[in-house]
Amino acid sequence: MASVDYKKIIKDGLWDNNPALIQMLGLCPLMAVTTNVINGFGLGMATLITLASSNFSISLVRDYIRPEIRIPVFVLIIASNVTAIELLMQAYFHELYGILGIFIPLIVTNCIIIGRAEAFASKNNVVASWLDGFMMSLGFMLVLLILGGMRELIAQGTLFDHAHLMFGDIAKNWTITLVNDYRGFLFAALPPGAFMGLAFILAFKNYVDQKMSKSA
Repeated sequence: MASVDYKKIIKDGLWDNNPALIQMLGLCPLMAVTTNVINGFGLGMATLITLASSNFSISLVRDYIRPEIRIPVFVLIIASNVTAIELLMQAYFHELYGILGIFIPLIVTNCIIIGRAEAFASKNNVVASWLDGFMMSLGFMLVLLILGGMRELIAQGTLFDHAHLMFGDIAKNWTITLVNDYRGFLFAALPPGAFMGLAFILAFKNYVDQKMSKSA
């Protein structure tokens, strides 16, 4: 069996093959929920737990799944994990769950989850599969956080608003107001603002890649 390059798995997930910036997968929830940092963090954590646990489970049973039924089995495993996460969010993060709404159960059909199950977890060992799922979803969550931070800052002039929805009453004073008496900029909170924000992030990544390529 060929050795697994764990450093490449980490680099692919965070930068070289980032699902949001390179594969361009999962853009619907990425655009819809990133009106602030906390919303992005909540969806990012749900995606991270789902992808890491699903990759782990699929790799664990991959030798016992017939090729003809592998996709339905993958979906069943992913749906089971998402259902558990959804119930936990309803119980412990009910207000945040209400904000994220349909995008939590829709994680089941997220192309990132099914794509990594088919392309990686079904062909590699448990440790490598878990790491791939963790790093791919971490890269996705970082984009959610950056985009959410940009939109919140421009739209509201704040960061970490409504942090108590994720971290409880202790986080009620975590809101950072960067601009006092800010009148707001509605465009950043609307879907076109999400597209513009993602475009700037993509442009920055391409700029950095070009600089690294030239220096190499």
